[in-house]
Amino acid sequence: MNRTLTVAHSRAELAAARAALTGSVAVVMTMGALHEGHAELLRAARGAADQVLATIFVNPLQFGPNEDFDRYPRTWESDLEIVRAAGVDAVFAPTRAGMYLGGEPAVRVNPGPLGEVLEGASRPGFFHGVLTVVLKLLQLTRPDLAFFGEKDYQQLTLIRAMVHDLDVPVQIVGVPTVREPDGLALSSRNRYLSPAGRGAALALSRALHAGVDAAERGTDPLAAAQAAFAAPPAPAAFAAPPGSAPGADGTPAQLGAAPGARLDYLVLTDPDLGPAPESGPARLLVAAYVGDTRLIDNARLEIR
Repeated sequence: MNRTLTVAHSRAELAAARAALTGSVAVVMTMGALHEGHAELLRAARGAADQVLATIFVNPLQFGPNEDFDRYPRTWESDLEIVRAAGVDAVFAPTRAGMYLGGEPAVRVNPGPLGEVLEGASRPGFFHGVLTVVLKLLQLTRPDLAFFGEKDYQQLTLIRAMVHDLDVPVQIVGVPTVREPDGLALSSRNRYLSPAGRGAALALSRALHAGVDAAERGTDPLAAAQAAFAAPPAPAAFAAPPGSAPGADGTPAQLGAAPGARLDYLVLTDPDLGPAPESGPARLLVAAYVGDTRLIDNARLEIR
């Protein structure tokens, strides 16, 4: 079915576009530089709602002073091709001034203790910026459903908590991580990797795969993941972890790294990012630097 894509840059244009959407509405929030992972989010939204609205906005609030806001890729034309192909009905792409009227907001969403560990510990203020822009976009777009990728699992968990705690009338839907054939999780930041860095980045998915395999065998998944991350890469590519899983007690693991990959944290948690269970569902989370590029990944597992 051919759909006409409406592009809104101002709040007034968004209001008119949103008023024209009938039936159930799903939103997919992005910072642009879209890839197949975003396309999967858009397709999932397309299959669950009558109308789909995508947002494209590089949010300055979630970038630290030494992070890559200025060099974050802006790929507007190719982004529009992807949203059109996915059957999106409307796109909201505000300017910085249009998103934050009067400058950056003095009032921001506090993520609570869970926002201060893992990504929050490595990137202070990051989740304040994420939750603030997500809440603003939920208010502006008024969706019935909102789709987020499981690759950013801590973000997904905090958004769910915010929606629950603040009584925001929207259903949050998580979509499994999309991977390259060798297991690398798709990310807009992958384009920063050199060919050598691209190979080194496989340390993340290799660690997750080892952890998931260990859990299936009834052995320690965290120890297996740590050993796999530190080991030199094998010649053959590693398969994607069977599922997605986060973990986290908030304490970065102190161990070596595969050549070119410097570990930030590697942790095991329960599905809500609390202490790891003795048995049952769990999550394994990893973050590492490859050169100046910071990558994250996670996998779901079952502790036996």
